Amino acid sequence: MKLTIVRHGQSVFNQSNIFTGWEDAGLTEKGIEEAKEAGRKLQKYGLKFDIAFTSVLTRAMKTLYYILEETNQLWIPVEKSWRLNERHYGALQRLNKAETAEKYGEEQVHQWRRSYDVLPPLLEEDDERQAKKERRYQLLDQKAIPSGENLKMTLERVTPYWMDTIAPQIKQGKYVIIAAHGNSIRALVKHLENLSDEDIVNVEIPTGIPLIYELDDKLKPTNKYFLEN
Repeated sequence: MKLTIVRHGQSVFNQSNIFTGWEDAGLTEKGIEEAKEAGRKLQKYGLKFDIAFTSVLTRAMKTLYYILEETNQLWIPVEKSWRLNERHYGALQRLNKAETAEKYGEEQVHQWRRSYDVLPPLLEEDDERQAKKERRYQLLDQKAIPSGENLKMTLERVTPYWMDTIAPQIKQGKYVIIAAHGNSIRALVKHLENLSDEDIVNVEIPTGIPLIYELDDKLKPTNKYFLEN
């Protein structure tokens, strides 16, 4: 059984070195090309899919659609869930990373960005950046919508979605592709590979390069590789 995971292509916030999180930044021209190139690589290796999963953020959804277009598979079912969203960066969202490091110190910003269980500054309830103000999240339990997350909290929302929704599809013999984000993918990687809290800190997920897992019948990885060529 194979599982394909792709981090979205470069976004306009990535390009501008801005904390993105749940902000709905679009793809740059480079990001669009990264997504299309990911599709071409998957087409080259003959990877076919039965169902796709993505977040409710534009950069991931568009990356998925470019991939499916390049592989002539736009017709497959697509399920979207906020549980695959990027980690919520709280009050850091929309801030420039370099300027934030100058203000708070590089070590503090590194802790906010890379630690497993350190929270960023949280959004105030009346902050305009609160996701619960957006229509796309109106039907959710408002208590479930975060004002900021660390990687641990991201894993705690990604893992149940994997167990309850994605994994059963794979166990039925379906070929699955997931288009998501750096931290939601890192959360899934931690779960799949049973990585320690310390080891996951050093895992990097590049934009637009398909990550392939070969899985046994218990969905444990037997092989893992990036399609870089």
